[in-house]
Amino acid sequence: MPLSDPGVERRHYHTRDIQVRGYFRADGLWDIEGHMRDTKTYAFENSHRGEVAAGEPVHDMWLRITIDDTMLIHGAEAATESSPYDVCHAITPSYEQLIGLRIGPGFHRAVKLRLGGKSGCTHLTELLYPMATVCYQTAYASRNKARRDFGLPVEEEPQSRDKRPGHIDACHAMRADGPVVKEVWPQYYEGG
Repeated sequence: MPLSDPGVERRHYHTRDIQVRGYFRADGLWDIEGHMRDTKTYAFENSHRGEVAAGEPVHDMWLRITIDDTMLIHGAEAATESSPYDVCHAITPSYEQLIGLRIGPGFHRAVKLRLGGKSGCTHLTELLYPMATVCYQTAYASRNKARRDFGLPVEEEPQSRDKRPGHIDACHAMRADGPVVKEVWPQYYEGG
C-alpha cells in the first residue's frame, strides 16, 4: 500500500470506482467513456429499491463523449443502470447539452451552467472532470499512433513547438522553471 499505515483500527464501508477509457474511432473522432460505481460493504434498505445487498451498486452510471482533435464535443450520451431513486435516470438526456462545448479553459464553468444543480446529476457531472483529463491523455498523446493504426493519414501535431504549451505551469512537474520544461521546451524554460 503506497500510503502509510493509519495506525488505528478501521472498517471499510464504501467504495467508489471510477474508470475512464479513451478510444479512437475509424471516422477520426475519439470516444471517451466514463463509468462510476458506488458500493457499500453492508446491506441497507432503500425506499425506492428495497434491500440493496452488500456489494450491489448504489450508483452505476456511464457517460460517453465523442470529441475531435480540437477537443470539440460532437456527441454525448449518459446512462444510469443503478441509482438510489427511480427518477435518477430521467436526467440522462440532459447530457446531450455537452455537444458543442470544447474541453479546455472554461469547460468546467460551462458544464456547471448547463448541468449544475437540479439541471443534472451530481455524480455524472463529477465524472466529466476526470474524463476531460483523459481526453488530453488519449487524443493528444495517441493521435498519430491511432491514425496509423487505422490507416488514416498522419497529420501535423496540433501543438507546435513554436507556441507555448498550455500545460506549462499547470502542475509541479510542468513548471516553467523545472527540469521537464528545460528538457522538452527549452525555449520556454524560466529557470536560472
